[in-house]
Amino acid sequence: MDLSLSLRRAAAVHADSEAYVDGEKRSTYKEFGQSVASLAAGLAAMGILQGETVGIVCPNGHQYLESYYACAVSGIVLNPINFRLAAREIATILIDSESKALIVHQDFYDLLKNALDSELGADLKDLKIIFIGTEPPAVDNWHKAYLELFIETADAHLPERIIAGADLAQLYYTSGTTGKAKGVMLTHDNVASHALASLTELGLTDEDTWAHIGPMFHLLDAWSVFAATWAGARHVFVSYFEPEAVLDLLVAEKVTKTALVPTMLNSMLNSPSLADRKFPDLKFLMTAGSPVAPEIVKRACLAFECEYLQFYGMTETSPFLTISKPPSSMKDASLDQKLTVISRTGRTFIGVELKVIREDGTHVDCDDIDVGEIVVRGPSVTPGYWKQKEATEATIRGGWLYTGDLAVMDSTGSVNIVDRKKDMIITGGENVYSTEVEYAIYEHPDVVECAVFGIPDQKWGEKVKAVIVKKADSKLTEEEVIAFIRTRLAAYKAPRAVEFIDALPKTGSGKIYKKGLKDSHWQEHARPIN
Repeated sequence: MDLSLSLRRAAAVHADSEAYVDGEKRSTYKEFGQSVASLAAGLAAMGILQGETVGIVCPNGHQYLESYYACAVSGIVLNPINFRLAAREIATILIDSESKALIVHQDFYDLLKNALDSELGADLKDLKIIFIGTEPPAVDNWHKAYLELFIETADAHLPERIIAGADLAQLYYTSGTTGKAKGVMLTHDNVASHALASLTELGLTDEDTWAHIGPMFHLLDAWSVFAATWAGARHVFVSYFEPEAVLDLLVAEKVTKTALVPTMLNSMLNSPSLADRKFPDLKFLMTAGSPVAPEIVKRACLAFECEYLQFYGMTETSPFLTISKPPSSMKDASLDQKLTVISRTGRTFIGVELKVIREDGTHVDCDDIDVGEIVVRGPSVTPGYWKQKEATEATIRGGWLYTGDLAVMDSTGSVNIVDRKKDMIITGGENVYSTEVEYAIYEHPDVVECAVFGIPDQKWGEKVKAVIVKKADSKLTEEEVIAFIRTRLAAYKAPRAVEFIDALPKTGSGKIYKKGLKDSHWQEHARPIN
């Protein structure tokens, strides 16, 4: 199965339906199919061959949609790059991925120039630049305007390539927050099987409008490019996340479904204008990337008056592994009853085989208490990491991918993540799961965001620390936070240190960068516990 099937179907079945809205630009599926054919022909004219790699550094927009598909129908590997990375990191990724060309938006010309001017620039001298903007970047590399490719190939047809399901479709580089960035390989089979499962699980149809709010270089949103197109749904975009702009888009474009990073949802919930808005067309919104406190879930359901779902997954799994979708038997249940389901990590996604195992490989008891590591397999799971055999063998063992996420499982097979292995805190011999403490902190009305992690302690080995962003007018103190948590959790789980800051650091995908907060406390130590 190859990804071109989804576009060919949409262009035929939904030819006159609106494919996307990007600001003032609108396109039908017939026109979109023609644009993809033109871009594919343009890449071929540049000498980009099937199996070669093209990078892209671009904000959300129709160009991303066109690039994903032009590469897919051509058998070219697309390498979406996080534009929040440093120039040297981007240069490293371009070199490692063996990218032949780079599609770059004018907002990132300086980043491109700095990458080419870095000490790694000599290895990028043959990189071809396709620029999106009114003026070319000030670089010596061969370059061509993105729009020129369409003018020169206006009469092109979608290429008829033989593309095997096992052929590489995309390379996604991990953020590098836990070490050297790795290129996650996703095949056509991986992405296509995931897209088809999404149609069923999420009920995507040609009546839907999907909002691309999460960054399209990240699989929080990128999977929806193919799933929504296969359904004939309508795509709309926000170039960069800004709460008010997103809220405006949800109303103006009658968005029905979207996915967010939890920090985005939190920002929207704290928007001053939210209380004055209604979202009659919104059917559901999803979050992924990190567990969400039940208190935030409840606020979201009440504020947006729509379904809330969270999904859990990884770049390595295309990404969905589980979804917190209530069974049909709960359709008339109260919100408080549904919270017991939608606040969990959820049950397995279609096509995924999942188990939670102890260190000795045995299954945990399905009692929601016994903790083990989530391991998975299925058609959406990566074959491995690009040119990193050892990393692949360490992660995929016996056909199972070891996620590094610790979870419990209940009698229905629903899992709930308690922590990342590396984030579990061991204090005085007791295990403390950071997410449990964070959930309790979020119950305080003055808390906007928080992160909990372990820091060195001579007596206990590690002690629990919380870093909190509080509301602007709040007088919340360290002592009050500790006392508040001790009314909800065992004393040993309560923070022994609390720090208030104006904003938590975020990764390129918008997740809280807990490692950055934690590492500063361990610089004088040989290694952190865990």
